[in-house]
Amino acid sequence: MSVTPMMAQFLEIKAEAPDALLFYRMGDFYELFFDDAVAAAAALDIALTKRGKHLGEDIAMCGVPVHSAESYLMTLIRKGFRVAVCEQLESPEEAKKRGSKSVVKRGIVRLVTPGTLTEDTLLEARANNWLAAFAEVRGQGALAWADISTGAFHVAACPRVRLGPELARLGVREVVLVEGSDVGRVIEDLGAAATPLGASAFDSGSAEARLLRLFEVETLEGFGSFDRAELGAMGALVEYVELTQRGRLPLLRPPRREAAGELMAIDAATRRNLELVRGTSGGRDGSLLWAIDRTVTAGGARLLERRVSAPSAVESVIRSRLDAVDWAVSAETGALRDALRRVPDMDRALSRLSLDRGGPRDLAAIRDGLSAADGLHAALHDSDLPLDISDLVGLEGLRDLLDRALVAEPPLMLRDGGVVAPGHEPELDEARRLRDEGRGVIAGLQQTYVEATGIASLKIKHNNVLGYFIETTATHAAKMRGDDRFIHRQTTANQVRFTTVELSELETRILNAGGLAQEIEERVFAALRRAVLAEADAIFAAARALAELDVATALADLARGEGWSRPVVDGSRAFRVEAGRHPVVERALKREGAPFVANDTELSAEEGAAIRLLTGPNMAGKSTWLRQNALIAVLAQMGSFVPAEAAHIGIVSQLFSRVGASDDLARGRSTFMVEMVETAAILNQADERALVILDEIGRGTATYDGLSIAWATLEHLHDVNRCRALFATHYHEMTALAARLRGVENATVAVREWEGEVIFLHEVRDGAADRSYGVQVARLAGLPDAVVARAREVLSALEEGEREGGGKAKAMIDDLPLFRAAPAPAPPPKASGVEARLAEVLPDTLSPREALDLIYELKGLSG
Repeated sequence: MSVTPMMAQFLEIKAEAPDALLFYRMGDFYELFFDDAVAAAAALDIALTKRGKHLGEDIAMCGVPVHSAESYLMTLIRKGFRVAVCEQLESPEEAKKRGSKSVVKRGIVRLVTPGTLTEDTLLEARANNWLAAFAEVRGQGALAWADISTGAFHVAACPRVRLGPELARLGVREVVLVEGSDVGRVIEDLGAAATPLGASAFDSGSAEARLLRLFEVETLEGFGSFDRAELGAMGALVEYVELTQRGRLPLLRPPRREAAGELMAIDAATRRNLELVRGTSGGRDGSLLWAIDRTVTAGGARLLERRVSAPSAVESVIRSRLDAVDWAVSAETGALRDALRRVPDMDRALSRLSLDRGGPRDLAAIRDGLSAADGLHAALHDSDLPLDISDLVGLEGLRDLLDRALVAEPPLMLRDGGVVAPGHEPELDEARRLRDEGRGVIAGLQQTYVEATGIASLKIKHNNVLGYFIETTATHAAKMRGDDRFIHRQTTANQVRFTTVELSELETRILNAGGLAQEIEERVFAALRRAVLAEADAIFAAARALAELDVATALADLARGEGWSRPVVDGSRAFRVEAGRHPVVERALKREGAPFVANDTELSAEEGAAIRLLTGPNMAGKSTWLRQNALIAVLAQMGSFVPAEAAHIGIVSQLFSRVGASDDLARGRSTFMVEMVETAAILNQADERALVILDEIGRGTATYDGLSIAWATLEHLHDVNRCRALFATHYHEMTALAARLRGVENATVAVREWEGEVIFLHEVRDGAADRSYGVQVARLAGLPDAVVARAREVLSALEEGEREGGGKAKAMIDDLPLFRAAPAPAPPPKASGVEARLAEVLPDTLSPREALDLIYELKGLSG
C-alpha cells in the first residue's frame, strides 16, 4: 500500500526523535500520530481520532492548538515525556511553487525536555531549572550543571558517592550520563530524568574544543583549572544543549568551578528531614525557604534558594553576606525594596533572546531592568553598603536605545505590530502614516460612493480572498451595473460585490504600507536584539547585583520583623545559641496567636565530641529543638540573621539529620532498614566539624536491639567521629553514658503533672527524664478508654517487675500474662429503678412533704 507524501515526511522526521512525542505542525495545530497520539491523548485527556490508514491499519491522531501548546507541553513534561517540536519551514504558497502537490517543508526545531525549558509558562519563576551532566574518567567523577534559562554554568569534582547529595542539593530536573552507566537509579530516585548520551560526547579532548568554540577563547585557563572528568561533564552538557536546541546555543556564562569544602555538605536524607526548600507535601509550604523568603524579584528568590540549599563554609564569604544584611537592618530600605519590586527577570529574558525565542516584552524587560539598576545605583552610591554595586551602571547607552526604540507597553508578539516607538525610525513612521491614512481614505471613499449612487447601505469591506470590495444588496445592484466605474466581482445569495480602479490602487497602497511597516519593525527588533546580546555579560552582571541586593534587604526585613540577631560565625568549634527558636514552627504558631518557647543550646568543644543526650516525653518538643538548631546553623552559614537572642556558630562542614520514620517499599526497605542506612551514612562520613542530629535511633526494632544500637551509635559519635551532636532518645538507660563519656551531657524537656494530666512546658533543661509519659500522650490522641486503662495496667506491672526482678522481663511476663487478649469492656449497666423514677420527677413542683415522701420511696427502690 502506498504512503502519502505527508505521511512519508512524518515518518522520516519521527525517525530523528524516536524517544520523543512528535508535535507535527499542520497550520494552526500540532498533530500527533500513531503511538504518540495514543500516549498524548491519555496524558492530556484529549480526544483520540483517526486519519486515514497506514499499512492497512487506522492512523491514530490527536492535536493541540499552536496558540495554547505551552500548557500541553507543561503537562507532558511533568508526566515524564520528551517532546520534539516540528515546525513548518516554509509557507504553503512557497511549497506550491515546487508543484501543486508538494508537501510543505518541515523540521524539528527543538527537543523539549525537563532540563531545557526556557518559556516562563513552563518554568517556576522563583527557582532554577538545572540540567546536569555526570562524567567519570579513571575513577574520578565530575558533575556539570547549567540553567539555560538564566545562563548559569557550574562544575565540580563529584565522586560517585557524592552524586546523590549533590543532585539533591541542586534539585536537578534532568541528568545526562554516558550510555550504559549504572547511576541512573540514583538519579531517578531523586525525581530527575536520566538521559543517556553517546560516550563520544564525554571525551575530554573533544569537550575542550567544544568549550573553546562556545566561549570564543583560545584557552580555558582564564576560567579555572579543570581535570578530564570535569571537561567531559561540561562538554557533554554543552553537546546535549546544542542537540536539543538544534544548533541554537543559549548564552551560557563561563563555567564556575566549585572547590571542595566551599559549601556545607548536606545529604539528601538530611534535606528531606529538615525540609530546607520543600515541605512534606513536596511544595514550598512548610519549608525553611517558605518561612524566610521575603524577596521581591525572581532573581533574588532563585539566589536565596541556592543559599538555603548550599550554605557557605568559607568564613570570609559568610561574613561579607552578614555585613550586607547588617547594613540593611539599620538602613531605611522601604524605597529601595519598592524599586526592586519593579525589576523584571532580565536573566530569563536574555536567555530567550539568545535562543531567538524572545519577544518585544523581553526587550522591554531588559530596558526596565537597566533603568531600575541605574536608579538604585544613584540612590546607593554614596552609602556605605558593603556590596559591590558597580555592575549596576555602565549600560546607559543600551538603556537609552531601548527606551527610545520601544513603546512603553509592547505587545506580546512581534507580529502584532506597534512595538517600535514613533519617531525612532522615519521610514516606519511614513509606512504607518500611509497605512493609517489609507484606512481613513477607505472610509471617505465609501462616503463618496454612497453620495454618488444614493445607496445608503453601500459598504466597502475586506476579506483575504477578494481584498477590498464594494458590497450592496441585490436590489440596488442594477443601479450600480449601469455605472461604468463599478466593476462586478462576485454575486452571493443576498449581496453583489464590485470594485473600482480607484479602490484597487488604494488597496495596493494600504497593503504595501502595512507589509512595509511589519518588515521595518522586524528589522528594528533584530537590531535591538543584537545590541542586547552584545552586552550580555554586563546584563548578567547587573542582574546578579540586583539579586544580591534583593536577598540582603529581604533578610534584613525578616530580621527586623521577627526579632532575629546577627550570629557570630568563625573557625572555632563553638555552637552556642541563646533563646533559639524554630523559624517554621514559630511562624505557624504566630498565625494561631500562640507563643513559641525559646531554648538555649550549648555544644561548644575545642577538641573532642560535644553531645547533648536529650530525653523526655513525646509531644514535649524534642524534635523541634533538634531541628531548630540545625536550621540555625544553616541560616547562619548562608549569611542570614538567626531566630535567637544570640548565637555563636563555629563553621559546620557537614550537616546530618536522622529524624522521623519512613519506609522505601519500592526498594524493599523497611522503616528500620531506612533508619539504619541513614545512620550508617552518618557514622561513616561525619568529621570533627560536622553537626549531627539524631532522633530515636533504634526504635524500629525490639527494645534491647534498639537500645544496643543506640548505645553503640552514641559511643561511636563520641569516640570516633568526635563531632557536635544532638541525640534524642526514649532509652533512659543511656543517660548513664554522661557519667563515663566526657563529651556527653544530659538534657531533658520539662513537663508538669497536674491532677493526672501532663502539661508540656517545652523547656530544655539539664538533667534526665524519669519516664516518657507515653500512656498520657496516647490518651490525648484519643485512644479508647479501655485501651488506655489496659496500657496503664501493663505499664504498672512492667515497672513493678523491673523493681522486683532486676529487669528480668521474661519471668515477669510468665507470672503475669500481659500479652493475653484483653477482655472486652463490659456493656453499660441498665438504668436502675431509682434512675427511672427520678426521670419522672419535676423538682420545682414538689412540696416539702412530697419531697420527703419521694426520698422514702427512692430508698425503698434502692434496697
